Amino acid sequence: MTQIIIGENEGIESALRRFKRKVSHAGIFPDMKKSRYFETPEQKRKRKEVARHRQRKRSFRN
Repeated sequence: MTQIIIGENEGIESALRRFKRKVSHAGIFPDMKKSRYFETPEQKRKRKEVARHRQRKRSFRN
């Protein structure tokens, strides 16, 4: 579960932005969409291709 700790003088907008960024990096939204909607074989192939590309890009950075 993703959570953030709000600083004493931090605005709600910046906290919400940080939360959205953490959720995005954790991959929660794609996981929700995957279980909520039917995915055609073409969409599945495309999603896996994009994931491979991201993984390859991430491995080159480190």
